[in-house]
Amino acid sequence: MNLTPSALAQAVQCPRARAERWAGPLSAAMQRFGITNGKRAAAFLAQVGHESASLLRVEESLNYSVGRLLEVFGNRICAADAPRFARNPEGLANRVYGGRADLGNGPESCGDGWLFRGRGLIQVTGRANYAEMAVLLGLPLLEEPGLLVEPVHAAASAAAFWRARRCNELADAGEFASITRRINKAMLGQTDRVNRWKLACSALGVRA
Repeated sequence: MNLTPSALAQAVQCPRARAERWAGPLSAAMQRFGITNGKRAAAFLAQVGHESASLLRVEESLNYSVGRLLEVFGNRICAADAPRFARNPEGLANRVYGGRADLGNGPESCGDGWLFRGRGLIQVTGRANYAEMAVLLGLPLLEEPGLLVEPVHAAASAAAFWRARRCNELADAGEFASITRRINKAMLGQTDRVNRWKLACSALGVRA
């Protein structure tokens, strides 16, 4: 699907200059991974828009205050420990992502949590997901995880992740909540995601 900067800016609610930077990489990625009709494009751009803060963020900073830290990771860090990890991005990443079998990360002490923190337009996270993207994209991501912040790879990783989790089929069926669950099991930010979906549908002339 060929996205014009104007349509992209309207769909993800970003400035025109930012849309001009991303329209090419996103168009190529969407075409490559089958996001080729309006329903798929609107749902994809809504999710990408949320995860990347309207194409602004391609790398997880984890530079959180105590309050925000507990809001996001309160199930993994108790209130008593939170001050130690506030404004400590590397320590926080290693604590909350380290030793996670679901992410394929080694123990907290090995540093996988920080090395394989969220990157790309859909915030690919964890050694196992980086390994999957390395195969799908043909990139040495385990050796050079920072490649996912480059626009062409940030867009491609989002689209590859999307297709690998069969989100195209869910978008065709209008199952937007199910898409969110496959991207973020905790359904964080669902209100914003839905609002963005409605805006993207309007921008692309699609019925939500």
